[in-house]
Amino acid sequence: MTVFIVGANGATGIHLIHQLLARDIHVKALVRPTSKLPKSILNDAKLSLITGNISEMKLLDLQQHLVDCDAVLSCLGHTLSFQGIYGQPRRLVTDAVRNLCRAIEANTPDQTVKLVLMNTTGNRNRNLVEPISLAQHCVIGLLRFLLPPHVDNEQAANFLRTEIGPTHKYIEWIAVRPDRLVDENEVTEYQLHASPTRSAIFDTGQTSRINVGHFMAELITSDKLWQQWQGQMPVIYNKHV
Repeated sequence: MTVFIVGANGATGIHLIHQLLARDIHVKALVRPTSKLPKSILNDAKLSLITGNISEMKLLDLQQHLVDCDAVLSCLGHTLSFQGIYGQPRRLVTDAVRNLCRAIEANTPDQTVKLVLMNTTGNRNRNLVEPISLAQHCVIGLLRFLLPPHVDNEQAANFLRTEIGPTHKYIEWIAVRPDRLVDENEVTEYQLHASPTRSAIFDTGQTSRINVGHFMAELITSDKLWQQWQGQMPVIYNKHV
């Protein structure tokens, strides 16, 4: 199996690479030119690094990178700086997901390609009834106005729901929704739910980045787990919180 990762040099992407390499999966990782990866990763023969920015990559180049890939995984997110939050590209994740899907379609693969998007519990799955309180609704509305990355997360998942849908000829997808991300050194027990079981604003849980990486790796290597969540937006919480 060969997979393509965007956002590979981020805090969650690094964990995802470790998890995939441990499963003997060949990884193509798109990283920024200034990125520095751990030597434990760089010395692995199963890792191929592609230097560049997904927002600047041409469709034909993406096609070539994806031609032999069985899965595409995105841990892409906005840098937590003023420029990263309010600068361009405002629709970094959405545009990346759209372009990745277009590249997959252009390749007309013989088998469907699995696409896994890291999203957020702050984004509701509109395919389900996920009620929220009036107070949370107001806060989310304010976030849409003040924080462009939140809108980007919503639109990226909505693109998969509405434009790719559940029966696409070439693409199957899952959007993973962690709650408040924290750093841990080891994989711990975690819980999976179809929808949030607590408020993403007023009663946040925790999800360790390493657990997100573990779950995303499990999704593309376990046919049973993939069939359980395909076309859905599972929520992941650390079990001990």
